[in-house]
Amino acid sequence: MAQPADFTEEQLPDGGTALRFSGALAIARLGDLDERLRAVSANVTQVDISQIDHIDTIGAWLVHRTARDHGAEITGADSDAQRLIAAIEGADDVATAPAKGSPALFVLHELGAAVISTARTFVEFIAFIGQCVKGALNLILHPGRLRFHAIVQHFDTVGVRALGIIGLMSFLIGIVIAQQGAVQLRQFGAEVWTVNLIGRLTMRELGVLMTAIMVAGRSGSAFAAQIGTMKITEEVDAMRTIGVVPVEALVLPRIIATVIMMPLLGLYASLVAIIGGGLFCWLTLDIPPATFVQRIREVTPLTDFYVGMVKAPVFGAIIALAGCFQGMRVHGNSEEVGRKTTAAVVQAIFLVIVLDAFFAVFFTEIGWD
Repeated sequence: MAQPADFTEEQLPDGGTALRFSGALAIARLGDLDERLRAVSANVTQVDISQIDHIDTIGAWLVHRTARDHGAEITGADSDAQRLIAAIEGADDVATAPAKGSPALFVLHELGAAVISTARTFVEFIAFIGQCVKGALNLILHPGRLRFHAIVQHFDTVGVRALGIIGLMSFLIGIVIAQQGAVQLRQFGAEVWTVNLIGRLTMRELGVLMTAIMVAGRSGSAFAAQIGTMKITEEVDAMRTIGVVPVEALVLPRIIATVIMMPLLGLYASLVAIIGGGLFCWLTLDIPPATFVQRIREVTPLTDFYVGMVKAPVFGAIIALAGCFQGMRVHGNSEEVGRKTTAAVVQAIFLVIVLDAFFAVFFTEIGWD
C-alpha cells in the first residue's frame, strides 16, 4: 500500500526553504496535508516532488497552489506529473479573477470585449451565409443531392407541429388587440374602427412577426441544439470523413423548410387572430360576424397581405440561419449546446425585429402603407 502523503522542510544554501514531498499525493492518502501546507510560513523557494510514489489531480493542485502562493519552483516532476501540473496551471489561469482596477477601466474592458466578440460573430455569420449560398448552388447543379425526405420531415417539425401553439397565441392576440382597441376608441365614439385595427395590424405586422418570434423560440432553438449535439458527438466530423457536406445535409434542408413554411404559418396566424378579434367584436361590440367580415374586406388592402407574405420567407431564412449557425459553432462540452441555443434564439429574434423595422420603412417609402 502506498505511503500517506507527507513533506519535510529543508533549508537551502541560498537562505530559502525547500518542501520535499513523499508518499502518494492522491486524494485518499492526503490526510491533513492541506492544513499543514497552509500553515507553512517559511520562505519557500523550491517544491520538490521527486520522491512521491503517485500523484492525482488533487495532489497536483496542492503542489501547484503551494508553489504559486510562495512563488516557488517545482522540481523533480516526471513527465506524467509535469503534464498534470501544467493542466492544473492552465485551468487556474483561466479561473483567476481579473486584477482589481478602477470601475471605469473595468467597464471599458467589458465593452471592448463585447464589441470584439460581436464583430467576430458578425464576420463568422457572413462567412456561414457564404457557405450556405455555395451549398445551394451545388444543389442546383446537382439536384440529386437534395434531401427531400429531410425537408419533408422539417415541414412537419417547423409547420404542422407548430399549428396548435401558434393558433392559440394568435387567437389570444386577436382578442387582446380588439379589447385594447375598443377601450381606446370608445373615448371617441369610434368603436367600429376596431375592425380596421384588427385587420390591418394582424395582416401587416403582428401575424407574421409573432409567428417569427414563436418559430425562433421553438424551431431555431431546436436547430441549434440538434446540430450542436451532433458536433459534440463528432457526427458532423464523421459526415465530412465519408464525403458528405454538412451544410448540404444539415443546414439547407432546415432553411428550405423554414422559408416555405413561414408564409403559410404567418397567413394562418393572421386569419386566426382575425377570428379571435371577430369573436370579441361579436360578443362585446355587437358587430355580427357577417358585418365584421364585410368590414375586414373593405378596410384591409391587398398590399397588407403582400407585405406580410414578403416578410415571412425572409424571417424564416434568418431564423434557420441563426439556429444552424450557432449549432455549427458548438465545441468543447455539453454546456456549449445550452449557450449556443440561447444565443440562437436571441440572435434570431433580434434580427427579425431589425428586419421588421427596415421593412416598415421600406414599404412606406414605396407607397405600400
